[in-house]
Amino acid sequence: MKSKLAGVGASKAVMGASLALLLCGLAASARADAIPYPTPGVVNPVPYTFKAAATGDVVAYFAGSDAGFTEELGLQVNGVSTGVFGLNNHNTAVGVSLNLGPANAGDILTFVLRTISPNIGDAFSDPSLNGTYDGGVGIQHVYATSYTATPPIDSIPAGTFVAFEDLPLPTFAPLQPNYNDLNFVVTNVAVNVTDPVPGPIVGAGLPGLIFASGGLLGWWRRRRKICLAGQSSRSAEWRR
Repeated sequence: MKSKLAGVGASKAVMGASLALLLCGLAASARADAIPYPTPGVVNPVPYTFKAAATGDVVAYFAGSDAGFTEELGLQVNGVSTGVFGLNNHNTAVGVSLNLGPANAGDILTFVLRTISPNIGDAFSDPSLNGTYDGGVGIQHVYATSYTATPPIDSIPAGTFVAFEDLPLPTFAPLQPNYNDLNFVVTNVAVNVTDPVPGPIVGAGLPGLIFASGGLLGWWRRRRKICLAGQSSRSAEWRR
């Protein structure tokens, strides 16, 4: 279905390197969006919490797909489905929008990947809900980054870029993700990225993203020079 490079059995060192690359890409997004997923073949270690930025509708814009499976996008608000599914990844044109439903400011948003063919169930943007899909402990099935329309994707407005990986862990072992199976940009969404190491909350100043804990901030500073050097050799231009 797609080229696969490495599995979930990656060492802690590889996972740490992946996190460094992801954060470098997020920091660069104010100048050029960190799209596509920068470390294909490695499971995304970054945890996200999606919330409604304001009271109003949550609207998603289809941003492409490279999947053999047939899938649609849905949304849960505070754990309850809005009942809306769409943006079929095989017959939707890039730029087409879908109103996923209303939410109140601060509501928890969980995006749903419904795999229609083969009929293997739903994957979620919350890894804790993916146990059934992955045959045990759920893993991260999304990659997210700020989308500033720089460069533009077929006139899609600025928002949050989210990309799903559809491969379930028990079916394809080792899992070798590229996070490019159903991609979309969503508006009226704020994203929290939380460091698992406890510590005080520190704002990072990146639009739509909050990096939490002093542990992550110190870790990030130690790698800043590496990130800046790597940015000069990477292109963040969207490729379909």
